[in-house]
Amino acid sequence: MIRILIADDESPARDKLQRWLGELSDIEVVAGAEDGLQAAAAIERLRPAVVFLDIQMPRLNGLEVAAQLEQETAPLIVFVTAYDEHAVKAFDLNAVDYLLKPYDKERLLKAVGRVRDRLGDRQSRSTAVATARSQTGSSERLLVPEGERLQLIDSGSIDWLEADDNYVHVHTASRKYLLRRTLQDLLAQLGEQRFARIHKSAAVNISAIASLTPLFKGDYEVALRGGMVLRLSRRYKDALFARMGR
Repeated sequence: MIRILIADDESPARDKLQRWLGELSDIEVVAGAEDGLQAAAAIERLRPAVVFLDIQMPRLNGLEVAAQLEQETAPLIVFVTAYDEHAVKAFDLNAVDYLLKPYDKERLLKAVGRVRDRLGDRQSRSTAVATARSQTGSSERLLVPEGERLQLIDSGSIDWLEADDNYVHVHTASRKYLLRRTLQDLLAQLGEQRFARIHKSAAVNISAIASLTPLFKGDYEVALRGGMVLRLSRRYKDALFARMGR
């Protein structure tokens, strides 16, 4: 079964899409979402194989939702839009397909056919996410869990990132959030202009560094603005110093 999530802020549009997809024997609609934050939370919780993602939604639009996904685990994306200019962007994103409202059942079945053909194509997932990030400026904001919900935080408020297998602890001055992400992908989203790796399992916000103190054998002690002290491995020292203009 192909597990599908429908994200659209218009209830009639969600109902029509669910009804038509429900007629297909190999399709399971696992949930519907009416705004971008709901869509992102449902993707994280349910891990659908495919998302029919409306571009124009409140709180987060479809491109912003795509930009927040992890490249390796992102679902295939079929963008849905009533605006031609966004349809062009969807092509630029290498989405599986796009549906231009109002669409008929025949056009939907064509999109489903493309989904079936590309279910195993990991490149389709990662390219769409990477390009969405480049178009939306999503590095300025990060979705983090808040209980059973998601909220957006300013990436500038993050002091450092701590890898823990396939999870990352996001440390701010007042809170710590746990994301099911890899450190490499999170750094790719947040952007290397702001964050730098200091150890194989840690990265810091460069603007959060208060001082650097040499230790031994090329390692350094990194003191952050909030008082946290971390170790800078000599493997990453030169790259960090170059970024800091030292």
